[in-house]
Amino acid sequence: MGAWIVFSRRILRSGRPLAGGRRSAVTSSLFAFAIVVTLVTVFILTALDRIADFANRQDDARSRETTVGALHTFQEQLHATLNDYAAWDDAAQFVYAGDQAWTVSNYGDMTVNSDLFDVAVVMDAKRRVLMAYQDGKPVNWTPDSYFDSSLWTLFDLARTDRPDASPEQVGFTRTHDGVAATGVALIRMKSGMIDKPAGERLFLIFARHLDARKVAVLETTYNVSGLRFAEGGEVTKNIAEIRNLHGLLLSRLTWASRLPGDLGYREVRPLVYGALAMVGLFFLLLFINGTNRLSRLTADEAAARQLAVRDRLSGLLNRSGLFGSLEEMVAQAGGKGQHVALLYLDLDGFKEVNDAYGHGTGDQLIRGVAAGLKALVGGNAQLARVGGDEFAIAICGDDPLKDAGILSDRILGFFDEPFVIGERVATVGTSIGIAASPRGKVSGDELVRRADMAMYRAKENGRGRAEYYHPDMDAEREVRNQLELDLRIAIERRELTIVYQPVVSANSWRLVGVEALVRWERKGYGPVPPEVFIPIAESTGLIDQLGLFVLHRACETGLRWEGLKIAVNVSPGQFRDPAFALHVQSVFRKTGMDPARVTLEMTEGYFIQNPARARAAIAKLRHLGVSIALDDFGAGFSSIGYLRQFGFDRMKIDKSLVKALEEGGRSAEAMQATVALAKALDMPVTAEGVENENLARQLQISGCDELQGYFFGQPMSVEEMDRHYFQQPGSGRTLRG
Repeated sequence: MGAWIVFSRRILRSGRPLAGGRRSAVTSSLFAFAIVVTLVTVFILTALDRIADFANRQDDARSRETTVGALHTFQEQLHATLNDYAAWDDAAQFVYAGDQAWTVSNYGDMTVNSDLFDVAVVMDAKRRVLMAYQDGKPVNWTPDSYFDSSLWTLFDLARTDRPDASPEQVGFTRTHDGVAATGVALIRMKSGMIDKPAGERLFLIFARHLDARKVAVLETTYNVSGLRFAEGGEVTKNIAEIRNLHGLLLSRLTWASRLPGDLGYREVRPLVYGALAMVGLFFLLLFINGTNRLSRLTADEAAARQLAVRDRLSGLLNRSGLFGSLEEMVAQAGGKGQHVALLYLDLDGFKEVNDAYGHGTGDQLIRGVAAGLKALVGGNAQLARVGGDEFAIAICGDDPLKDAGILSDRILGFFDEPFVIGERVATVGTSIGIAASPRGKVSGDELVRRADMAMYRAKENGRGRAEYYHPDMDAEREVRNQLELDLRIAIERRELTIVYQPVVSANSWRLVGVEALVRWERKGYGPVPPEVFIPIAESTGLIDQLGLFVLHRACETGLRWEGLKIAVNVSPGQFRDPAFALHVQSVFRKTGMDPARVTLEMTEGYFIQNPARARAAIAKLRHLGVSIALDDFGAGFSSIGYLRQFGFDRMKIDKSLVKALEEGGRSAEAMQATVALAKALDMPVTAEGVENENLARQLQISGCDELQGYFFGQPMSVEEMDRHYFQQPGSGRTLRG
């Protein structure tokens, strides 16, 4: 088959019909076809043979399991019969009363022509025989001479008084007449009660012989072909052993293999030969019509290759297509002495559109963006969608950076206008990173990396702008990556510390709580400001570990300051985690902290962006008993509607509003209005950034409930906080007053 494909491709490339020396190629191909058909025939027949063998082995295994199960059932049937005859109120009355006539009538006489048992013996605890019958007649043998020694093991097990012992024991034994399922049972009342001491108890022995007739019944009942006793020296793979309680081999059962696999193989073999003949004919016809078919196949292959490098949603090049085109552009630019520039775009706010309106609207937005960019770019550049909301534009020319600058301005202007999608209006922006490959000296992969780095710099610098790559970005990225690595290690090793800033009552200036704040002393570098490492933790996903570490340590430490409330900041990254409430609950359980003493502080951004998720998260946290505070009120855009919608347990006024009080003007009126708004919504107010007594007095007059700032204490260690808390036992936790 491989030879035919190669030959057909030669035909396609030549574009000419077969002639002359090409006839030998046809002969070679036909010979190859013969080999292929022969090999396929061998493979198929071998596979069928293996399938048949597997089916035979599976059937033998099933027969073995069935035979073992039949032996077990044969034994269990005796067990059930023994239970009926031994746990019997009449037996407990008449046998213990020595009524020999009743015993013979109900036990001995029942052994004649019975499929349930053919031997019945009644013995006392000292192994003395009180009655012994076989096939309806008294016997002239003793149990010692008739049964093998495993009988007495069964007897000892049945007469034991251990709580976990059963009063009935059953197993196979060798007897004078062959192999029998034998059982020993204590004669007792049906309820299991017996009022006889151990030495006076009586026992019933039943034996049910397994002979050729019963084996034939098992063969019919369980559909095991040719089931019989194996001869003494017979060697066969189909064997089920019968052993006594001591492991001694008593006998073996064997059966005939039915070989269903061989039967099936013989049935399908003619069909297989016919099918193989048809396959050979099919290959021959396929070869005759190969040229046209292969031509169509080649065309389809080209179309498939084209589809493989296209994004189905937007119709633009995808990531693979971009890399392929970019490498070609770089190679051509190197040969012509030109330059290549790459613009890398990431949409700002696309996720919010998806969350708010659904993925269907998001897909329509992507199509709209793609159409707009295609119109702006024109036909002299390569445009690609390289990710969910990421696009790339490659330009080649004598001064592509200048062209890239002009194009980026046009793109930013394009995104200034909202997108109308059906009845909805979506507003998104974009951040653009630009990198260049002078004379093709920078590879396509490296060009994408540089442009991507510049794009992230544009996002960090405020979004909705374009940034050009410069080498310093690599050094900065390396510094940031190292900082991230060190932070990860510090979190894992618990090398960060928690400091606590006092929170006081506005009326009495008494200490009522603390806010837990994380600090990092980076080894070999010194302290790293929180405004540096916390954004890194948020952007890299470390914020979950960091936030839970702070909460756990704050709750653990807060147990020493009885009565003080503990405030802990929560990042939006933590709040987005559906399992965040479960993590918080776990911290409370491990530390023993009362949730009512804990306040989680959250800035307004996440509540505004994701109100539905925020409400669900707040409900889960409140169910635990914690309070939720709106942090930094006044620094953003919170409305009365949002305050009423979420019903925060506390409002924390941003330090910028507090600092404005020192500037005079109408700041005091604004502060009073803010506090009045909170009071109207039944929210207590904490003011941050209180740095002097004058501010503290003004905030007190404005109606704030709690104050926090350097005037009452900077963030301090646990030991320093202990001194404030314990400075005056009983009632002396007043700061600055």
